[in-house]
Amino acid sequence: MAQVISVASGKGGVGKSVVSANLALVLAQKGKQVVLVDLDVGGADAHVLVGLLNPPRTLTDFLNHRIEQLDDLAHPLPIHPNLRIIPHRIEQLDDLAHPLPIHPNLRIIPGTGDTLATANMAYSQKKRLIRNFQDIHADVIVVDIGAGASYHTLDFFLMADHHVAVATPDPTSVLDLYRFIKLAAIRRVLSMFVIQDVLAEGLANRDYSSVEEVLDVAGKTDESGRTIAETTLRAFQPALILNRVSGRARVNVLQLKKLLKEYVGGNLTLLGEIPDDPAMEQAVRAYVPVVQHAPTSPAATALLKTGETLLQLLTAPPAQAA
Repeated sequence: MAQVISVASGKGGVGKSVVSANLALVLAQKGKQVVLVDLDVGGADAHVLVGLLNPPRTLTDFLNHRIEQLDDLAHPLPIHPNLRIIPHRIEQLDDLAHPLPIHPNLRIIPGTGDTLATANMAYSQKKRLIRNFQDIHADVIVVDIGAGASYHTLDFFLMADHHVAVATPDPTSVLDLYRFIKLAAIRRVLSMFVIQDVLAEGLANRDYSSVEEVLDVAGKTDESGRTIAETTLRAFQPALILNRVSGRARVNVLQLKKLLKEYVGGNLTLLGEIPDDPAMEQAVRAYVPVVQHAPTSPAATALLKTGETLLQLLTAPPAQAA
């Protein structure tokens, strides 16, 4: 079964989708069968970043039951760095006079957002969507998740085996990152109780502003509640990628880790730092990941290193990856 990596952010505009697309390509270049899935519901654009400007099938087809399996939505991608694909049918790739080679390891499931209904999917649709991930044929699934902290966003983030948050050194981005991880931790604890049917009724119909509040309520409801919550939090170890880092714009990662450990309970791992680099914007304008468009640029070099670190995490024994 594929390992799922969720990539999210506390606010929009931090380069989350760009990071997701590049990490997916790096892992594919390293020999992993990778599927990039765009779950930025209502703002899907990952397909544009890899040159698939007009995908013939999208997540909307799955949500509306025109296609029953997510894996049937996965589009192959060409290796050529500057190709813009505008097919009406995926088979048209084979109809080119000089067909470009298809990347053997990378596919994409384009996202949705075409209508208000698909941008605000029902709970039953979300559950069906999450269940279907287990049937995607891949070694690794990189999931680009929308910014913010809606229930959909948090649940998509938490469904993964590995959780990655993207932020910039901008103070508002760091603050939103802290809030996002805090809310994700609260959602994770509450979901665990629902799964185990322990304390579910006592905890469900409340609004929480802090993790400590959840722990207190859990402890008062049942003597084992606080222990369950604390164990769940200790297992929550999100990773951080800092984007657009420069000499004047940096984050005190140690202080952030200390805050999250103290107030959230989980450990934060710094997965990588991507420098502020004009090659990133140039690659976006060319509809190609920067690791392919400008492989020797500072941003591409940093993304390659980050992808290699992520690969080590994926291949580590369970005790080390936990």
